[in-house]
Amino acid sequence: MATYFDPKSWSLSGAVDVGRRLLDPSWIDQWLGFTTSWADPVADLGSGTVTALMPDVLMTVLSEGILSRFGGQEVSATLLGHDLTATLDVFKVRRRGAHFQSKTVLSDLVWDAHPFDSVTVIAHGVRLIPGVPTKIRVQQLDIEGVIGLEALVEWVDAQNFDWRVRLDERGRILASHRSKKMRALVDAQVYDNLLTIDVARANWHGIRLPRRAIKAPALLLDDLPNRASISYAHRRGDKVRFRIELPETTGSFDLAQIRTAIVAGTTLIVF
Repeated sequence: MATYFDPKSWSLSGAVDVGRRLLDPSWIDQWLGFTTSWADPVADLGSGTVTALMPDVLMTVLSEGILSRFGGQEVSATLLGHDLTATLDVFKVRRRGAHFQSKTVLSDLVWDAHPFDSVTVIAHGVRLIPGVPTKIRVQQLDIEGVIGLEALVEWVDAQNFDWRVRLDERGRILASHRSKKMRALVDAQVYDNLLTIDVARANWHGIRLPRRAIKAPALLLDDLPNRASISYAHRRGDKVRFRIELPETTGSFDLAQIRTAIVAGTTLIVF
């Protein structure tokens, strides 16, 4: 049934009365309760409710809640002691047999002050273990991403290796030994944890060295943090594409903190 506005029946006092009712705190509380009702299962689980379906319920609530709250927006998180901010583009969770699999796509990621253009993380064999705090175990993480060459070179230079690296005016990688008077134009790539360095030109005390004298040996990266494995890392123009695999990882989170972070839009914490 249609209703129509009659200007003759309108009055200032009536409008004020409607405004008062709309701004009534109890009405606002009801509205907030309705719009965040998806988070109620998290509150129940946090208070000790345990059912056989708890992992499924909790994963559904968390994935839908995080995506609906942060999808397409900047999200802040503390993940296993590392601070990050990024725009959340995709967050999907689905059951794979006895465990779950999740896919997260982030853009404009800043991880501990290091900028990445984009990162895709697929978590295999995800398990939730009830308790206070709730534990999460992942059998394997596959991480693919793109980082700007300049940002990567700056990160490598900050590691205080024997060689300093920077980009020259033509976007080439220039390496200079910290104590010896040696300089070289180089490029590098990693495949299956094997780092190979291509030396285009090198000089010592300003004297150009012959190519046969500047061949760099390949280096096996077998001592990476968290037992990580680099499937590949190669340069394409001013970008570097990479894929990293991480073995089993364990973390914990507080359900109440996660619920508050989703509702209020604050930092998500996994420790």
